[in-house]
Amino acid sequence: MRAVQLNVLKPVVSAWLLFLIAMSVVSIFKIDFTLADFLYFLQGNTWAWKDTLITQDIIHKGGKWLSLAMGLATLFLLLLSTTITRFKDYRTPFLYLFSATLLSALLIATIKHLVSMECPWNLIRYGGERDFIGLLDIHPPSMPASACFPAGHASAGYTWIALYFFFAATRPQWRWAGLALGLGLGLTFGITQQLRGAHFLSHDLWTVMICWTVSFVLSRFLLLPRVH
Repeated sequence: MRAVQLNVLKPVVSAWLLFLIAMSVVSIFKIDFTLADFLYFLQGNTWAWKDTLITQDIIHKGGKWLSLAMGLATLFLLLLSTTITRFKDYRTPFLYLFSATLLSALLIATIKHLVSMECPWNLIRYGGERDFIGLLDIHPPSMPASACFPAGHASAGYTWIALYFFFAATRPQWRWAGLALGLGLGLTFGITQQLRGAHFLSHDLWTVMICWTVSFVLSRFLLLPRVH
């Protein structure tokens, strides 16, 4: 058990140290604002793509339903693995996939309600009514709470990074396709939200890191990967 704990702790601590350094660079050089300024200018100094058919209805709302459908399909396969003999060997991998995606989504949602940060569209800089309050700054009690950090919609895609570990334990030759699917969905959802003014780049990066951490840690306890 101690060996397993060290096998989990070392890469997670190393990854988070590198991530926090990267986030410090993003903050120091104001990369969030540089990118948001460009996207805002690109749309005529307004969030013109905030409520369009593609960004709001198809990708934002549709993406939520797609991720939910994938989660329900995973749960269905998990239940089948408890009753159908030929699925028995996949019971633990399906349990892992369902647990990793659900826990990632719940963790992101919990942090969103515990940490109050504004979306770009809320800020005076981008036509809103509020001042920017940094992640480590004290949120004034008089300012209404916001739930813009980390990126919730992007998590509907990035939770599926778990597919890499799922396939590494079941079909190693598909593991990169699984990773590409998770990253592809997360990028699509995340970039769309940035175009709408709903999130800064750093919000998405925090979401990726949290989802990867959950998927990695659970994989070390629930799966026996053939390839990493």
